[in-house]
Amino acid sequence: MKPVVCFGELIIDFLNTSSEQGDLLTLNDYRQFPGGAPANAAVAVAKLGGNALFAGQVGDDQFGHFLESSLQAFKVNTQFLHKHPVAKTALAFVTLDQQNDRSFSFYRDQTADLLFDQSQVDDGWFANHPIVHFCSNTLTQTAIADCTAYVVNQALQHSATLSFDVNLRHNLWPEKQADAEVVNKLVSRAHIVKFSFDEFNYLAGQNVDQYLDYCFSGNCQLLLITNGEKDICYYTKAASGVVPVSRVKVVDTTAGGDGFIGGMLFSMAHFERQSELIDDIKTLESIIKFSAHCGASAVTKKGAFPALPKFSEVAGLIQQTDPELFEFIKPFAQNR
Repeated sequence: MKPVVCFGELIIDFLNTSSEQGDLLTLNDYRQFPGGAPANAAVAVAKLGGNALFAGQVGDDQFGHFLESSLQAFKVNTQFLHKHPVAKTALAFVTLDQQNDRSFSFYRDQTADLLFDQSQVDDGWFANHPIVHFCSNTLTQTAIADCTAYVVNQALQHSATLSFDVNLRHNLWPEKQADAEVVNKLVSRAHIVKFSFDEFNYLAGQNVDQYLDYCFSGNCQLLLITNGEKDICYYTKAASGVVPVSRVKVVDTTAGGDGFIGGMLFSMAHFERQSELIDDIKTLESIIKFSAHCGASAVTKKGAFPALPKFSEVAGLIQQTDPELFEFIKPFAQNR
């Protein structure tokens, strides 16, 4: 099984769990959870039984130590996790609306994750032809965006597979709107790209067909578009289709997309050549179905790391509802 190296931010999510009235005030209660999209993806892979490594930087503070121990608790390899001696760990405050959809307020000014430098990138990241996974939150400022581009270049030079979960957070960008040109340069360089429906429309603009042509003119082999509880759309150079999503009772959507991409990364790591996956539509759709179950399971619990499912949880549900898919994923259990 290939290693999966997830690069980017590792942050504290303070999740609004409840509130109470205090005289004339509404007082919100927040609980500390480990988070950050690339870190969530690493934990998702590890909890499923994959070989996950996290690369990034936190502060040498109580939050950074908590995050390191949290990754280790879920068996994510932290040999490439750095601690900045002065800069603080980034924080996010997460509130849920009546539909349990989340919104974020970030405290991320000159934090440790943004100060990660290309001199800290180790050749060990790229050993054994890994899958290297990243997101757009390391593109929001020039220095960290340049570092991300360097990571991408190094990964390609070492024949790694690149996975890009776009995961736009517009309020992190200087203009409070993501720079589509900056993001799209990385879309064209990655082999596997995941968007939400809104992200795809934002980056594609008015001409979807032209945008798809642009994506597939580069390295891209597979585009995935999620849309909450609606069908997942996929595109390859030769085919396209949709895969249904399981209906579940939503408690917290924080880790839904990360659970899905974690399922994809875990599954992809079992294939020596990505063409084995991309060119076989039945195999591809089976992997997307499995990953959709992973994402659906994650939204039934609060938080990120704790909400991400183990392989046995997902496999048990699939065994009851989709025997054919269960037979497909059984070898994944043997290779863990």
